[in-house]
Amino acid sequence: MATTTIACADGFELGAYEASPSGTARGAVVVIQEIFGVNSHIRSVVDGYAAEGFYAIAPAIFDRLERNVELGYTEADMGTGIELAFQKLDMAQTLADLQATINVASQHGKVGVVGYCFGGLLTWLSSCNLDGVAAASAYYGGGIPDNAELTPSCPIILHFGELDAHIPMDSVAALQSKQPDLPVHIYAADHGFNCDQRGSYDASAAALAKARTLELFGAELAG
Repeated sequence: MATTTIACADGFELGAYEASPSGTARGAVVVIQEIFGVNSHIRSVVDGYAAEGFYAIAPAIFDRLERNVELGYTEADMGTGIELAFQKLDMAQTLADLQATINVASQHGKVGVVGYCFGGLLTWLSSCNLDGVAAASAYYGGGIPDNAELTPSCPIILHFGELDAHIPMDSVAALQSKQPDLPVHIYAADHGFNCDQRGSYDASAAALAKARTLELFGAELAG
């Protein structure tokens, strides 16, 4: 468990939080943040994957805008996060920074990508556009249905909450109609159900989604 830096293609030093397993890594997991930065919750997610035997790393994708962004879940923090993620962040540059992160993670084995909220969308885009992604798990990624024409290059599973007003179920159904072979899991939960620091946290949905993700990563990252 430590902060580190990632050397990006243009020489920019991107901050990151990483954690290593106690023994030989079963593979590597890149954790992509929500709009709230690499905060205590995302660090706990990284620690959790390390505890499961993976090298795990979360790049601070807001660093090009502002270093060390850590937001909470108040309305004001949400407004700040939305502005950073959807109004200021350059998507092409962010994907390039994620490619650099995947390249670093690959030193520890095959790479899985998992992301939440905005990170869920970036997970989908990574699985479709970036190299070296062996498996992916995207949680409630707003914008995924709008990018349904893309084709993942690796096994991916998607998680949505049926109570999520940000991602209506009809948009998820439209995604499924365009990608009928895509594993889409629907939970009786709201947006952000994986985060135990939010009121929308749902322990049973979080546990089931994590188990499904670990099953996928265990199968695809081994060897």
